[in-house]
Amino acid sequence: MKRSRAPLQVSPQPALKLGRPERTRAAILNAAFDFIWAQPFRDMTVGSLMAATGVSRSAFYQYFDDRHELMETLLEMLQDEIFDVAQPWIAGVGDPVALLRESLEGLARVGYRRGPFLRAITDAAATEERLETAWKNFLGRFDDAACTRIEADQAQGLIPAFDVRPVAVALTRLDAYSLLEAFGQRPRSRPEPVQEALARVWISTLYGAKWAERDSSPLVRR
Repeated sequence: MKRSRAPLQVSPQPALKLGRPERTRAAILNAAFDFIWAQPFRDMTVGSLMAATGVSRSAFYQYFDDRHELMETLLEMLQDEIFDVAQPWIAGVGDPVALLRESLEGLARVGYRRGPFLRAITDAAATEERLETAWKNFLGRFDDAACTRIEADQAQGLIPAFDVRPVAVALTRLDAYSLLEAFGQRPRSRPEPVQEALARVWISTLYGAKWAERDSSPLVRR
């Protein structure tokens, strides 16, 4: 049976016409993502990627210094994708519990599609200092965004007073490693139970256990 997947989008909107350099760069990025779905990062070589694109091996170095820079680029793109689905809670106006559920539902969907890539990044970060730094920075940006939202809701009395950053870090690490465990290898888990588990922990921790049992809450709408 042919395995289905959702390739990482690396091209501008379809209405924009790509020049040859942009097409080549997009082909390299897509080849890298395809590789990661089937094989571990440690087996990735420039030659194997370029063979999949039909472009000469030397063309790779017009866009990336090495395969680690390539992975950093994919991580930046993944960061944009996750921030996009996280926007309802990070920056949305309205019932914060409903917005948090919406964001976590989006996060589970992204994790399901990109799990093998997350696994490849964490595996590579364990042995390569530059990718380790990129991964830490990736997580740190989500820590900062969570802190900002929690502090705003604390100021309105929606979340109890506590030291925000340690709690935010614990919650974002819960997300990262839950996605890795559920979706970073085959067979992947279904996204719905993962989403529900994350929602229970986030909502109970921030807004109170009684709201974790409900689809939405009557908390202050802003």
